[in-house]
Amino acid sequence: MAEGGFGCTDTETGSVPRHRGLYGRHPQNYVERVSVEVNTIMTRLGYGEEMRRWRVEKYRETDRLINSLQIGETMITAGSKAEGLTCYNESDHDLLSVANNVLCVEAGINLHTIPGYIEVYRMDTRVYPGHCKLLLERKASRFDKPIYNALCDDGYGNGLLSSSLYLDELSSLVACIDLTAVEQRAGPSLPATFAGTLCMDRVSALRCRCPSILQRWAARPRHWPSPVIVQTVVSLGAIVTPVGFKGSENKHMEWRINFNTGETELVNNLNETQAKVYVILKMTLKDILKPKNKEITSYTLKNIVLWQAEHNPQTQFNACSLLHWLHDGLRELRTAIAKKHMPYYMIPERNLMEACGISDKLQNKWVADITDMLEEGPGVILRLKKIRKAIVASPEPMLWYSKKRMELEMLFLEMRITWNSWTDVNAYLNIINKIIEVQQRMLLEGSSVNDLIYICKAMLM
Repeated sequence: MAEGGFGCTDTETGSVPRHRGLYGRHPQNYVERVSVEVNTIMTRLGYGEEMRRWRVEKYRETDRLINSLQIGETMITAGSKAEGLTCYNESDHDLLSVANNVLCVEAGINLHTIPGYIEVYRMDTRVYPGHCKLLLERKASRFDKPIYNALCDDGYGNGLLSSSLYLDELSSLVACIDLTAVEQRAGPSLPATFAGTLCMDRVSALRCRCPSILQRWAARPRHWPSPVIVQTVVSLGAIVTPVGFKGSENKHMEWRINFNTGETELVNNLNETQAKVYVILKMTLKDILKPKNKEITSYTLKNIVLWQAEHNPQTQFNACSLLHWLHDGLRELRTAIAKKHMPYYMIPERNLMEACGISDKLQNKWVADITDMLEEGPGVILRLKKIRKAIVASPEPMLWYSKKRMELEMLFLEMRITWNSWTDVNAYLNIINKIIEVQQRMLLEGSSVNDLIYICKAMLM
């Protein structure tokens, strides 16, 4: 057992290798003690394992109910919501809309194994890694207007599906939906605000069968995930989304290969410490680096955490090592920025920092900022707004508001499910009563905020 008694083991039995930058000026037992305290605070903020698992199941239940309506597409909650790592209003709701009657395949796939009602496209991967062009191989028996209008001639009489035209077609369709205000497009997503409150990023995608790419990923030597989870990820397959490589002259004709459902499965199999490191890294991005044009995204941070998990024994990730892995993640992020290189976890040949648009000035600034953060050691946690507020808050009110916030979020997620099954208006009353309870406590403590809508939004951030 390590000094300080927090359950960390020595090197021979799987302890974390010590970084001089983290432990050089701080005793190991102090770093471990702060790690445990930060771990507890993260749970109170809604990032604990029980809340995380509950969110995951509720979003899955919502997806099951939507897809039971058989609307011609498969709707999949994606991103941080599917991973259970954000509160209800903390970030946009990412939604994948996957066409049921289109399939993209690698060379060598036997078309006779694919039902005739499905339109088939052959993937030409002779472009930037992780991307492809789509050549029409077999038309579907049923006409799909967005697909039809996005088909072009490749100059040799073959049908070539344009990602740019496809996205244009979808934008026109979404703009006609009532109660939805379509905002500026961001990559392959169509951002929208539903009923003026619920922010959504909808990405339309085509199902993809690319076993060779997944088998290369599965064959890598690794500490994590387990062979069972590896096979689950392989079985979930892939999709292609309508966005080309930023640095390509032909990006309007290219599509990006994604493994969203597989990556969600991977993140959901991270342990509690790994998940919390990922959340804190995202807080760092938002509160300290503050990229304005998505030069760095939370997706880059997710890949850092996935590589950490694959390369190190799971026994090294525990409550007392949280700051160690945060420190390690920051070092990896600094290297990625300095070298403009971060290999994509599923297809390492694809560089997530390629053509990211980061200027030399911003690159130097962020490298310097992260270096300063690493020099701070455990104190860097105080730079993060949410954690800092939780640390300075009085314990009893902090615990009370934390409990009420989780209860309110649970009610919202339950109501989201009842919306989809068109039942139970009483959910509204339960939510209103819960918000009034918070309002009354705030007034007793001297707050002047009296707007129930504002309180509700703030509690769910």
